[in-house]
Formats: sequence, structure tokens, C-alpha cells
Amino acid sequence: MEHKIYYENPYLKAFEANVLKQEQDDTGREYVVLDQTAFYPTGGGQPHDTGTLNGIQVIDVEEIEGEIRHFLEAPISKETVVGEIDWQRRFDHMQQHAGQHILSAAFEELFDIHTVSFHLGSETLTIDLDTHELTEDVALQAETLANQIILENRPIETKWVTKEGAKSYPLRKELSVDDNIRLVIIPNFDYNGCGGTHPDSTGQVMGIKIVGWEVQRKKIRLRFVCGNRILKQLAIKQKITSELGQLLNAPEEDLTQATIRLLDKNKDIEKRLEETKELLIQFEANQLINQSQSFQQYSLIAKAYENRTLKELQTLARTIVSEKDQCIVHLVSKNDHQIQFVSATDETAQIDLKKWMGEFLPIISGKGGGKPTFVQGGGEGVISSNQFLQEIIDTMKREVL
Repeated sequence: MEHKIYYENPYLKAFEANVLKQEQDDTGREYVVLDQTAFYPTGGGQPHDTGTLNGIQVIDVEEIEGEIRHFLEAPISKETVVGEIDWQRRFDHMQQHAGQHILSAAFEELFDIHTVSFHLGSETLTIDLDTHELTEDVALQAETLANQIILENRPIETKWVTKEGAKSYPLRKELSVDDNIRLVIIPNFDYNGCGGTHPDSTGQVMGIKIVGWEVQRKKIRLRFVCGNRILKQLAIKQKITSELGQLLNAPEEDLTQATIRLLDKNKDIEKRLEETKELLIQFEANQLINQSQSFQQYSLIAKAYENRTLKELQTLARTIVSEKDQCIVHLVSKNDHQIQFVSATDETAQIDLKKWMGEFLPIISGKGGGKPTFVQGGGEGVISSNQFLQEIIDTMKREVL
């Protein structure tokens, strides 16, 4: 592990190295392999470091076939390089990863709830807990213990041990490797095999805050943040709270009640609007009934529209049929590049509308469905709504005659 400087000194921000190899991978990405590196490669739930080699951006770092590959934006022209780590990203990852160890250990210490997986994202971290439920009280107790461990500023130690040597430690989970075993230890609290980067004391984690959880595959996926991310989250939430307070004209402590009042008011408005729509549909239905034409023993009601939704056509057709016996209704609307239609009749008309659709649907390369007394469908807007309506009426006349 001598060439992995990030293990020797995770606080090192710059280093010098020799280029051992410079090639492209199967996808054409340029990469170099160095005789030593401070760049941490993706692994164990922790993302890779970024930074520069001789000023060229390092965009990815992976350990492949036993070598650490630094993927670059452009080739390197020299055999020696000066590497600089994006320290803000590195230290953030150190805070988050150590915080994960502490919080996972707290759940295990207090409630014997084990962590089965871990992911360090760009905004939050997640751990999957081996339980199907989690209460606010349990989460709060684990968070409180984790922050107490941070406040005590305990040392975070690392040790390289053999598989046999690891047996002398109360490890939190089974080891995933048989050699080159690296332990991350918070004395008298957490003992864990881990290949990530961590600060050398718990105090540098600064704090842990759980932000939520949900059930995922019968496990609890817990979301949380550590260190400087807490301040970032607080700033975002404070900005949102302030803006909501101004919009709702309410102080922060009254925002919940102000929001409930606004939602209740909106529900009332939506209810009244729906009632108004129903009245308008009823009025429109009566108008169309009054304008109906006689066709044999039936009343024919047909209308072409622009930009009416299929739901509106359906509601209008049902309202007409409920008000008028022995009627046939055809409603068509063209919306952008699509034509939609609804045809309806009442049970007394004894007409099977489904048999008619096969005649006019091919005109618009359309599809449709329904039952004998009520069908709907749509297709390409290759003709106007009036033209398609006429095609439906002509089909009807042929079928009825």
C-alpha cells in the first residue's frame, strides 16, 4: 500500500509522482498510472477524489486490475507530475464517511440494528438499515448518541492487520477481504474494516443530522448529512422558510398553520370551480340538445371543437345521453397534432358504436375502444376536426341505413 498516499496521510493536498503508464481505455478515455498517488479511487461507497495533475483536470479515479487509473481531460506531456487534490471535496468525503461509521455504530449500540449498505451522494448520504420500520424516537436516540461521540472528539485510528489479527477486534460487520485488511477504529465504540478516507478525530465530523427515511426492499433507507453539509442544508432551509414566511405573511412558527389554511382555501376554490364546470357542461349539453338534428328515429348531436380535452368530451357526451333518449352523440376535438373523439348513445337506441370505429379510425391512423353505447379514441391530426366529424357522420349514415 506504499503507493497509496491517501492512506498514509489523508490530509495531504499536493504530491509529486512519476508517470508509469499513459493509455486510453476501451471507451477512449485518457488515463495515467502513477508510481504513487494521493487521489482516492471510487470504492466502498465513497466517490473518487478530483483535482489536477500538472494543471490538467482529473475527472475520475478508479482502481482496475490492481492499478489506480487517473482519468484526465487531456494527455500529460511530462514523465513527472505534480498532483493537487480538490481539498474541499476530499474533506467533505472524510466528514461524511466518518459520520456514517458513527451513526451506523450508534444504531447497532443502542438497538442492535445493523447497516447493510452505504452510499455517499453529492447532497446526502444513505444507509440501509436491516429493519422494516423506524420510529422518530429510535432515530432521535441514535442521532443523539452519534453527536455525543462527535462532541467527545474521540480519536479515529487506522490499523493494517492480518485476517488472524482482525479476530482480536469486535468488528461491526464481516470483512470483505482476506488480506491487506485496514481497520478504522473509534476506541470503545466502533471497529470496522474500511478502505475509505477519514479525519483523525470525531470532532472534525462536526455533527450529524438525519433528514428522513423510507422503506426500500423491506429495509429502512435512512438519509442524513454530516459536517459542513449541515450548514449548507440549514442555509437552504432557512432561505426557503424566509421566502415562505413572506409569501404567506406569517412568522416561521406559524408557517404550518398558514399553509393548512391556504390548502383548505384552495380545496374550497377547486370544489366551487368543479361545480361551476358541471353547470357549464350542463348548459352546453342543453344547448346541443336544442340544436340537435333528426336522423330517422334518432336525435343526432354532433360538434367539432379545437383544444378540448378527451375528459371534457366524455363528460359532455355522458351528460347529453343522460338527458336525451334515442340520441346519437359525436364529439371531436383537434389538439395540436392529434384528433380525439367520443361517440355515445343511450341504451334505448339499440346501436353498437364499436362496429363503426373500424370504418373511420384508419383515416387518422388511430386507435379506440369502449362499449357498444360509448366509444372514444384518437389519432394523427391529418385532417381538421370538422372533416373527421363528417367522416364519422357518413359512417353512421351508412351503417344505420
